Amino acid sequence: MYPLGKQFSIDNSKSRAEEKSTFKGPNYRISVITERVVRLEYNPNGKFVDAPTQLIQSRNLGYPNFRVNQDQNFLEITTKYFKLTYLKRQPFIGTKVDPGKNLKITLMSRDPSRQRDWYYNHPEARNMGGNMVSIDIPCDKSLQRGLYSLEGFASINDTPNKLLNVDGTMENREPNSLDIYVFMYDQDFKQALLDYYKMTGFPELIPRYALGNWWSRNIDYNEQTLRETIRRFEKKKIPLSVFLLDNDWHYRNIGEFKNLRTGFTFNKSLFSNPKQIIDELHSKGIRLGLVIDPEEGIFPHEQYYKNVCEYLGVTDNKIILFDPLNPKLLDVYFKVLLHPLEDLGVDFFWSDYKGKSNLTNLWFYNHYLYLDSGRKAAKRSMILARNGIFAPHKYPILYGGSSEISWEELNKLPQYYLNAANIGVSFWSHDVGGNHGGIEEDELYIRYLQLSVFSPILRFHGARGPYYKKEPWLWDFETQNIAADYLRLRHRLIPYLYTESYNYTKSGTPLIQPFYYNYMWTYDDELYKNQYYFGSQLLVCPILTKRDPVMNRTIHRFFIPEGIWYDFTTGKKFPGNKKYISFYKEEDYPIFAHAGSIIPLSNRSDYNNTGIPTDLEIQIFPGVSNTYNLYDDDGITSLYKDGYYLKTSIDYNYLKNNYTVIIRSIEGKSGIVPAKRNYKVVFRNTKQAESVTAYYNGQPYKVRTEFDGNDFVVEVLGVPTIGQLTINCRGQDIEIDAVRVINDDVKSILLDLKINAYLKEDIADIMFSNDSISKKRIAIRKLRKKGLSRVHTNLFLKLLEYISEF
Repeated sequence: MYPLGKQFSIDNSKSRAEEKSTFKGPNYRISVITERVVRLEYNPNGKFVDAPTQLIQSRNLGYPNFRVNQDQNFLEITTKYFKLTYLKRQPFIGTKVDPGKNLKITLMSRDPSRQRDWYYNHPEARNMGGNMVSIDIPCDKSLQRGLYSLEGFASINDTPNKLLNVDGTMENREPNSLDIYVFMYDQDFKQALLDYYKMTGFPELIPRYALGNWWSRNIDYNEQTLRETIRRFEKKKIPLSVFLLDNDWHYRNIGEFKNLRTGFTFNKSLFSNPKQIIDELHSKGIRLGLVIDPEEGIFPHEQYYKNVCEYLGVTDNKIILFDPLNPKLLDVYFKVLLHPLEDLGVDFFWSDYKGKSNLTNLWFYNHYLYLDSGRKAAKRSMILARNGIFAPHKYPILYGGSSEISWEELNKLPQYYLNAANIGVSFWSHDVGGNHGGIEEDELYIRYLQLSVFSPILRFHGARGPYYKKEPWLWDFETQNIAADYLRLRHRLIPYLYTESYNYTKSGTPLIQPFYYNYMWTYDDELYKNQYYFGSQLLVCPILTKRDPVMNRTIHRFFIPEGIWYDFTTGKKFPGNKKYISFYKEEDYPIFAHAGSIIPLSNRSDYNNTGIPTDLEIQIFPGVSNTYNLYDDDGITSLYKDGYYLKTSIDYNYLKNNYTVIIRSIEGKSGIVPAKRNYKVVFRNTKQAESVTAYYNGQPYKVRTEFDGNDFVVEVLGVPTIGQLTINCRGQDIEIDAVRVINDDVKSILLDLKINAYLKEDIADIMFSNDSISKKRIAIRKLRKKGLSRVHTNLFLKLLEYISEF
């Protein structure tokens, strides 16, 4: 077999299951992988698989705790989570009358009402789904299932998947085999997901810059227009971290070949000096990605075509067809075509390869492209590519495909993210505002952007054409300002996002977690099913509908979980385990932080730079003590795997009249973060303290304080990052009890309406009185005689209905 590089080698040291937990007969093998996972193999020839596959890398996860009872004809295995019974040597499939006759796995639930059986060919109808190739490519239903199910179990069929050799090449399985993994977890889905990661491989940490704002348009940028676009972002003070070039960066029309999607050579008429423009981008803190799609083959006009021919022994000067399963061709493809582009400074590749709708081709291409991108320790692996289905969490970032510009597509977007979490995936990337067709609306643009700010990856990508409005400056002044504010917020959130991304790679907790994990009833509720947790500290309740044109607000219902939560923007308090209705202006979005939440933000003055901030803002919400471990490394290389990182503990100790924040380095190495930092600690919903002290390693440190609206701010400058900073605040009844009430929303609506000022006072007297709702309705209708229009009468009658609901 042609030797590929060491970056493609496969670790098979744990691919064979623990011998003591394996039970084997002439044509079956059953392996207990963990207390929650069992592997079922059946082969008439008695040949079983111990090699890694496209999906499974490790099967020996230690010796699980189980009991076994068996004789010559019967096998029974019992763990904390399941009981398996099997009639030895019988096929796994049962009968129509009794599908579990030969093989049955019973869920051992703590709740007797949830106890149920899994059997071969079980429909698993309550599986929540988890996979898709992309929006624009259909995927077989059998491949769309995730791990999360309301039934408390899920199965994965590994039978069709190829085997991987140690050198990274692949081979086919023994025919007529059956290879299934059954996850029986009841309500311990997090543990099942952890098992899945141990078997398939944990997610890798993406580069830090990938969490910033990405820009792309399907137009033929050249050096001048690219620079002009960057200048427009700079003028608006909108940060960028990634600039993606679509197909026109390479030659597309050569002789008889027109509109080529495949290309590997910069078009010199557009980019006369590619390295220079890439260096310029890097100097501004912007990374460059290039779209590549090898599906059409390698053409004679390519700069390194002759070199490819020499490697492959091609002499006829024809198009070289691409085959991701050909090791020698892949080797040449990477070394001769892609590596020179990386030598110019290209940071990563955006693969638009579809594999001719062949998932095997797509997966292998993604697999090799991703591994090759991280072949050097100085550069962390990353690609942007469609989902190859098998263990997609290992190949970030997933490209959502081309979507239509519409409210309907926006409505689907949260479910794409939630389904991804069900199979352990975080880094899906969807087009902000949609890609093509549809009707461009300012409100749709803003709601898409707000949702994208609170999603794992924020990436603009607009179709070719003069009438698409993706650039913020093409909109009206108000829309521009809202867009710019949210895009700046996205970059400020990077310390939080990067820490949560690191936690994802270590604990297996996706950045987005569906709300229905904790509140199962919301899955079938149209009002609340799209809510999700964003990292460990925030809750997102997406706005997916148009505003009411009269009140100029979006009427939005949401459910706040148990405990006390705060509006991330206003700081208003929301007691939990309760349904709410609110009315949102375009600039507002329902993001909530739980009591005690600690949110680290960047206060960098160099907007594009996504690196470790010297100026760090820490927002802390009152009510509960909490600890947050901020994670930092260089953000680009793989040196963090060798211990080159730093964790900083932010410890918030809350008492009603006395609270302390301790910031201290707890793990890692010095030299990773700046030697000194400026800290701005913002205590949300907090009055000005009567006494504030700060100490670094026991020595007094100067502080500056201010009261900003409903927040108390403490600044400490020039603090060494290795050591301990302690800030203590004292005072009577420090917390502001700013509970959100619906009257605040009504006042805001009333203030903005174009109604006679005297009429507004009459309306307020009615709306805020202690009268019954029915009396208020009568009084509002009587205002028609004073000149209140029918439209506004109906508006306030509708508001009274909403108030009566809550």
